[in-house]
Amino acid sequence: MTVEGDIPRLGLTSEEFRQKGKEIIDFIADYYDNLNQVQPLSQVKPNFLYDLLPKEAPEEPESFDQVMADFNSKIMPGITHWQSGNFYGYYPANSTYPGILGEMLSAMATGVGFSWINMPSLTELETITLDWVGKLLGLEQGFLSFKPDGTAGEGGGVIQGTASEAIIVAMLAARNKKVQEYIEEHPNHTEEDLVLFKSKLVAYGSDQTHSSGEKASIVIECNFKGVKTDGSKRLTKESLSKAIEEDKAKGLIPFFVVATFGTTATAAIDDFPGIAEVAEKEELWYHVDGAYAAAALVCPEFRPVIDGYQTADSFNFNPHKWLLTNFDVSALYVKKPSYITSALTIHRDYYRNKATSSGLVRDYKDWQIPLGRRFRALKLWMVLRTFGARGLRNHIRRTVVCPVDFSLLIVQINKQTIADKLGATDIDSEHVHSVFVKANAALHARILEQNTVFITTCDLDGVTSIHIAIGAPLSDEDTMNVLLDTLVSNLELVPADPKVMSA
Repeated sequence: MTVEGDIPRLGLTSEEFRQKGKEIIDFIADYYDNLNQVQPLSQVKPNFLYDLLPKEAPEEPESFDQVMADFNSKIMPGITHWQSGNFYGYYPANSTYPGILGEMLSAMATGVGFSWINMPSLTELETITLDWVGKLLGLEQGFLSFKPDGTAGEGGGVIQGTASEAIIVAMLAARNKKVQEYIEEHPNHTEEDLVLFKSKLVAYGSDQTHSSGEKASIVIECNFKGVKTDGSKRLTKESLSKAIEEDKAKGLIPFFVVATFGTTATAAIDDFPGIAEVAEKEELWYHVDGAYAAAALVCPEFRPVIDGYQTADSFNFNPHKWLLTNFDVSALYVKKPSYITSALTIHRDYYRNKATSSGLVRDYKDWQIPLGRRFRALKLWMVLRTFGARGLRNHIRRTVVCPVDFSLLIVQINKQTIADKLGATDIDSEHVHSVFVKANAALHARILEQNTVFITTCDLDGVTSIHIAIGAPLSDEDTMNVLLDTLVSNLELVPADPKVMSA
């Protein structure tokens, strides 16, 4: 069926769609088959695409073949290849064929699934699938939507876009809870009293907590304190307690703490038992951010390291990082979702329907910041079905690096090596340390310029350190050997670099 005589209503005829769809599937399969032979980092310059594309959208239809030709010749050069087995930057952002196919089916059934009635399967599959995942992680029963006997539980999960969205929702729920308590305790409060009360609220995390914690505090307009970590880069009971006492002495009101399971820089694990004690004593909302590392909990052997999370109010991790599911799927579990829904529910006539009014369904629009939502559970469900729990555990175990926790390596040049190159006897001298700092930065710059592997950096006690996150499905023994050869060959060169040595 066409409009204007020659343009198919869906852009392509059904037959053209079948043909081009098969060609794109072949294109994707070829891309993945050859991905490890491609330099991982795009080499284009800023604003490269502006001169390559027309300044306006075309007036007349163009052939899909021409569109794909331009994609291949003009768009692809600007792609950084996150799925390459030689990509070790940031943290894994797994993509798999089941996830891609799930995205296709989600695109087929696209809609704005804000209420159950808009797409019942979208809502119900999300609820069920997140319970599956919660059980695979060994989460405490209070986080799940269903009890073992199949009846409704008090808690439940919801898919957010990212962990940054999840912590905003959790912090909103925490503030809502605190404000409700204040209102109950002060029935004669004025609006000015309430504004003043909110201005005194303080959220806590470590100085290693992801930036999303601070951003969440900006969004909901509360204070955020990054507490200094110990030598292992952990937030401890003692440091958190001290920070809270200091703030209470200033008249501030602690209300929220985020404990991190696998910090961004070093994958450190906060003092969960200690934080749990402080949260209970101070009546804080206790949020667990396990964005990257919590995927490891599908393997029972990792669960003891997070003991103490069980009393948390909310728990979040990203299956789109290390659990083989295409971006964006961030799973947020909450023990008492009513604090979220009472904070975020807005009633309008056009949202009204019999199913919602019955109270028997879940409208996820009230569990998130946006109104609309995609069918993201579909790709997660397909990954779980296709890999099975065994396949997911095998992936985690295959990519864990011993003897460190999880799949993250932090690499620095050995300081003694630099001292030996300099002929220095004191490795703690100012000169040796200066060269040490510059040599580590130079090591990263040299490897990045070679573009054989892609790695990022983190600051470790003032020194640029190489941050190597392993976890891509296409990483294997061959790519690991490339990584090792790249590190070793450049480690031998950098300390003797005349520019570094004379600096």
